[in-house]
Amino acid sequence: MEQHSQSIIYIVFLIFTGTAILSTLALYTRQSLLVAYILLGAMIGPWGLGLVSDSNLIKQTGDIGIIFLLFLLGLHLHPQDLFHSLKKMSWITFASSTIFLFVGFFVGLFFHFTTMECLIIGISMMFSSTIIGLKLLPTTILHHQHTGELMISILLLQDLIAIGALLFLQVFSDRVLTVYEIALVIFAFPILILIAYLFERYLLAKLLMKFDKIHEYIFILSIGWCLCMAELAHQLGLSEEIGAFIAGVALATHPISLYIAESLKPLRDFFLVMFFFTIGAGFHFDYLPQIALPAVIIAAFMLVIKPYTFSWLLHKSGETKSVGFEVGVRLGQISEFSLLIVYLAMQTNLVSAKMSYMIQAATILTFFVSCYWVVLRYPTPVASSDKLRRD
Repeated sequence: MEQHSQSIIYIVFLIFTGTAILSTLALYTRQSLLVAYILLGAMIGPWGLGLVSDSNLIKQTGDIGIIFLLFLLGLHLHPQDLFHSLKKMSWITFASSTIFLFVGFFVGLFFHFTTMECLIIGISMMFSSTIIGLKLLPTTILHHQHTGELMISILLLQDLIAIGALLFLQVFSDRVLTVYEIALVIFAFPILILIAYLFERYLLAKLLMKFDKIHEYIFILSIGWCLCMAELAHQLGLSEEIGAFIAGVALATHPISLYIAESLKPLRDFFLVMFFFTIGAGFHFDYLPQIALPAVIIAAFMLVIKPYTFSWLLHKSGETKSVGFEVGVRLGQISEFSLLIVYLAMQTNLVSAKMSYMIQAATILTFFVSCYWVVLRYPTPVASSDKLRRD
């Protein structure tokens, strides 16, 4: 008879019962739910209590969440919105990302990480958390006020840079690529875009228009399209995440894209719980004495530098200091994308386990501090005072 620790039902029971309890505590303490998912993984994973001894199956399941995350990201990248964001906020986003990259790189050098690890640290520092940034933004501000517009524009452009970072990891793995593999990497991306365009224009668009009132079919078709492009990207030598992103962008111009995005969010969230649990479950506590100091220092640097950098750059572009600083504080953490980048970098042996755990610890620290800072100072749906609480 199968042991409980090896049963997928038992593992899912532990994960979702545990996250329900920790998420309740997180909300009472004004924290992001991501923190609860990661902490639970650390607590009951192989290096904690050991209740989940084999997290490999959960890791594979969680990877599906990243595929859906990138697919939904692509669905929101309407070309007109993208052009508007590029036109208005590109220099601010690229200037700030460059500053954060160099800060991360030199902090890595100070702690004697390798040049490649320092580069990955720098890349990981470039992004702010889309989930925390938008979840702590009241709906009225998100959709109707200037602050929301600025944040969405910056996060949108950061997401594009993150896609470029994923391609970077694809090319600069530790394997010696053959001529055939190099050709695949060079030509696979444009080939994938062309295939996505042709399929969307001559097949998907017609199917969506003909059966747009059958919601169950739209749901199934969109999942099939996402996973089909993810697998095609994998066969062409790219990552599944890149394929899912292109699949989303291909549908972004279609009127039904927003419905698809909304209908897939619960499915995405289910798998993302698994992904962030895996991040926590993979945290090796034996490394804590080695990574504690660099994690605290790099987290402190980001928590201070990000708000003031965004404030300074936005003020230079004509925004008021108060608006600029609020945007900076709301975007003042390291991103969940950083966890993904380091996770993929470790899979391709570009970085050591020590460096990976250091970034994980630094990211979690910035989640904690940033959430408290935003909740105590600015309007949020989970503010502790009635004056700041906004839905």
